[in-house]
Amino acid sequence: MKSRRAEVDAALEDVDFKTHTYQVEFETTKGPIRVDLWPDVAPGHCRNLLGLTKIGFYDGIIAHRVIAGFVMQVGCPQGNGTGGPGYTIPAEFNERLHEAGVLSMARTSDPNSAGSQFFICLDRVPHLDRQYTAFGKTADAESLKTVLAIGAVKTNSSDRPVEDVKILKGRVIESPKS
Repeated sequence: MKSRRAEVDAALEDVDFKTHTYQVEFETTKGPIRVDLWPDVAPGHCRNLLGLTKIGFYDGIIAHRVIAGFVMQVGCPQGNGTGGPGYTIPAEFNERLHEAGVLSMARTSDPNSAGSQFFICLDRVPHLDRQYTAFGKTADAESLKTVLAIGAVKTNSSDRPVEDVKILKGRVIESPKS
């Protein structure tokens, strides 16, 4: 797969965590998911998600893995959990807890293998704490409701939703700090 790093870096030129706060909104087939980002604990992961969202990477991508009471996972361009943006980013493990609504980065057994796949917790998942990079959380009740609705869809034996659940469009919401 061709690396999308140059596109992402170009899209991030005006991102400044000192002067602005950022939220990512994903319009899904089950409703909106807005997430507040945590650049104080995982600035690299926040920048990566912002850049990928700005270049439209997530538009049309399916939630390829849903495990009730655990996580909903998305971000693989192949739709099977094996793909990414053609580059990886280093882990930023932190003390934030993996609980319902928390946004965290998927990876292989290599801690520094995260790329574009992320998951959102459907419940408290303590064994993920400090093993995966938590870097945001659903911003409101409507977003958590959407995440939990996705978490309740019927899946096959591979944890893939029987009916595709898609991100239709992603966008970055930027607000000046007061």
